[in-house]
Amino acid sequence: MPRRAAKVDANHTEIVQDLRRYGFDVYDMSRVGQGFPDLLVCAHKKWILLEVKDGAKSPSERRLTEAQERFHKACKGPLAVVLSRDDAIQACEAMRG
Repeated sequence: MPRRAAKVDANHTEIVQDLRRYGFDVYDMSRVGQGFPDLLVCAHKKWILLEVKDGAKSPSERRLTEAQERFHKACKGPLAVVLSRDDAIQACEAMRG
């Protein structure tokens, strides 16, 4: 059965563009599926996964899917759920350490 096209949140493109303007390498992984986060970002020579959710939506509308919850629980590396451009930049800047 063919996979449906991935849905991205309304703020997804803006966050990608802003992270790139900020100087980070950003790879859009939203089509991978199986709960894999939306973005793979190289920040300060370290990798972080970002799951983009639309902060304008109600909390119930931006919950993680079951597949995303499983991935998040199993993930051993840095991973953040971001609701905005500022959240995304803050998560990436935390990699500076």
